[in-house]
Amino acid sequence: MALSTRLTERFRLAHPIISAPMAFAAGGRLASAVSDAGALGLLGGGYGDEAWLTRELDLVTPGRFGCGFITWSLAKKPELLDLALARKPVALFLSFGDPMAFADRIKASGAALICQVQTRHDAERALDCGADVIVAQGADAGGHGQARGTFALVPEIADLIAMRAPETLLCAAGGVGDGRGLAAALMLGADGVLVGSRLWASAEANVSAAMHAAALAATGDDTIRTQVMDLARKLDWPTHYTARVLRNAFTDRWHGREAELAQVADVEAENYRAAWAAGDPQRSNTFVGEVVGLIDRIEPAGDIIRAMVAEAEARLGRFA
Repeated sequence: MALSTRLTERFRLAHPIISAPMAFAAGGRLASAVSDAGALGLLGGGYGDEAWLTRELDLVTPGRFGCGFITWSLAKKPELLDLALARKPVALFLSFGDPMAFADRIKASGAALICQVQTRHDAERALDCGADVIVAQGADAGGHGQARGTFALVPEIADLIAMRAPETLLCAAGGVGDGRGLAAALMLGADGVLVGSRLWASAEANVSAAMHAAALAATGDDTIRTQVMDLARKLDWPTHYTARVLRNAFTDRWHGREAELAQVADVEAENYRAAWAAGDPQRSNTFVGEVVGLIDRIEPAGDIIRAMVAEAEARLGRFA
């Protein structure tokens, strides 16, 4: 039994999986490993570090990768979109902001436009922008997002797409960490999945050994949605987005004391940057979702993808 879906057909993939363009963690090695395994690997353009992006673009598999950006941050450095498009990515992924300003340039380049959304309203806007793929991200996902749960959001957006733009593809994100999640997403009406935390916990991800160790020791109960790391980093995140991270000494100190943190942000920003550079999981944050409770080892990305697909095939076969 092969997992052939509209996503695998449209992008000529072996598996209906896209790796999340996780800022900093999703570098060229991870994107290439995912694509080489038969899925679609995305490079995380993140907050727009041109030197980092150029270096990581040099590591990707030509013609078999995509690139993702934080939309509100890209608006401050729109030239980075041209840098990415010049490398001929298969797809450009936008999340956390209105994609309209970049949609035409992306589609004119020949790259597919992937828009990640967290609400039905934003899905409607993505369809207005001509999105080729919509990623419905539930609140159990790691990193930034909003409040809707994956299990209800995905079928609601599947119905919206069927009514308004049936040629548009749909991927589910948030809580997909093994074959059970992949199988469930397909049953909810998705054409594939976007996988973040499970591939964050891979040998090719740009993640410190200490942060990996912290994740392996955690359960889903150990995560929290908060804004304190963005305040400490002095990042201009729109206030309706929070991020899911592992609880640690930093969140214990500042979550619920955001006004106080904002007053000392200059000092805390320097402390946070130093801790992040050192890969310290207590004084900076480990960006993972509730699925962390399903992760018990760090493996090569290709092994993770093959195991996920094999388990999904077996479970879907049982109920076929």
